[in-house]
Amino acid sequence: MKKSILTTFLTGATLFCAVALQAQTRSLFNFKNFDGWHIDVPAMDNDASVQSPFILRNGVFVSLASPQGHIITDSSYQNYRLQVEYRFPAKPGNCGVLVHASTPRVLYGMFPKSIETQMMHENAGDFWCIGEDITVPDMESRRGPKSNWGAVDGKERRIKNLTDNSEKPLGEWNTMIVECVGNAVKVWVNGDLVNYGYNCTASKGSIALQAEGSEVEFRKVDFTPIKELTK
Repeated sequence: MKKSILTTFLTGATLFCAVALQAQTRSLFNFKNFDGWHIDVPAMDNDASVQSPFILRNGVFVSLASPQGHIITDSSYQNYRLQVEYRFPAKPGNCGVLVHASTPRVLYGMFPKSIETQMMHENAGDFWCIGEDITVPDMESRRGPKSNWGAVDGKERRIKNLTDNSEKPLGEWNTMIVECVGNAVKVWVNGDLVNYGYNCTASKGSIALQAEGSEVEFRKVDFTPIKELTK
């Protein structure tokens, strides 16, 4: 089933936009400080003793296990490719890249309105709808009964990815590419196209990385603008 869905993605011309990567690739982190980003961790609101779960260590950016929250770009972006290199250094865990992030804390008093591209070990590439929504082919088999779909608490917000075994063994570096063009989002993990959605309810916003109960290291967060050639 997954193979046939992937074939649909690769051959469905009506779903794909022609794009051209522009040459201005840059890192969104300087790996010296957090310039260009802000931290939103609810546990830090009223307790000055709570330490940030986001640190720089040995030349990499580290998202610690807790307290849970997000580090979010100050700027809003649209039409781009984001390349992230990450690993779980000690044990399997959970994290995610949030695209089109906007209103803070719309879910569980913590998650900003966004579309999450999941990094959770053995689930990398799932979509999670957080106040926004997105469409994929064969939605009912990948999301559950249509009557349960939604982007708020209590609804089916998860859309399963298309491939198994795209992730590398624990401790090795993975490469996730998230490409946002118009109202479409594509995700690759280590070269495999693992998800593709369209009709997204947002087409721009901030980019966020999570602290969600597991230590994760990032050694690359590269951003490349994309020019839409056709729609």
